[in-house]
Amino acid sequence: MIGEAIAGYIGHRIDASDGEGGALGAAVGVVTWNVAKTVVPAAIVIGAAALGARYLSRKWQQVTA
Repeated sequence: MIGEAIAGYIGHRIDASDGEGGALGAAVGVVTWNVAKTVVPAAIVIGAAALGARYLSRKWQQVTA
């Protein structure tokens, strides 16, 4: 909840920097925060799995060679 408030505030400040203001920036900030909460951990897990597969592949090649 606090993260959404901070994201809304930052989005509002970005939107207000053009001189018009409005709530569009705040809404975009909140949506971006919600997407980032899902995508960033998933990217970390997928990256760790890829590195683990690469490590195991190299280890397997050393054992069989």
